[in-house]
Amino acid sequence: MLQNMKKITYSAVFEFHDNYRKFSAEELSLFGLAHHACLQAYAPYSQFQVGAAVLLQNGLMYAGNNQENAAYPSGLCAERVALFYASAIHPNVPVTALAITINYGNTVFDSVVAPCGACRQVAAEYEQKFNQNIRVYLLGRNEKVLVIPSVKTLLPLLFSGDVLKNFGTRPGSDAPSSSG
Repeated sequence: MLQNMKKITYSAVFEFHDNYRKFSAEELSLFGLAHHACLQAYAPYSQFQVGAAVLLQNGLMYAGNNQENAAYPSGLCAERVALFYASAIHPNVPVTALAITINYGNTVFDSVVAPCGACRQVAAEYEQKFNQNIRVYLLGRNEKVLVIPSVKTLLPLLFSGDVLKNFGTRPGSDAPSSSG
């Protein structure tokens, strides 16, 4: 065993709800928007449809869905489509919530499906940009909902823009940035 080794423990608390109907009207609208987007997803290869909806601080909601491509890495996940779309229209308005749902034919999932690592990283960027948590709702086809208080709960060791600042370089540049 290594001497002077320090252990770090990470724990998280999620809310699990067995019936989505207990949520507020605003949350139910967000869930409905995610579900509608899910059913419109372009997933001809996997048949795995994903829908996401974001709630902005100004009360507006935007949705996205997964967009597959025959060249698999060229597709885009629903979460990123929704986040990028909302940010393109309202770049200075924080995202306060993200709802994600799935559809895979007639399959009813016993659990919810979490976002991939790339989507977690993108959502974490928006949390950092506005220094505000994004509440994440993972919706199951069986009316179950897992509520996560923030994206950083899903990605505790996220890659941060602070890392780039600490190296003293700008992305795409080998030259040190001026520090005033």
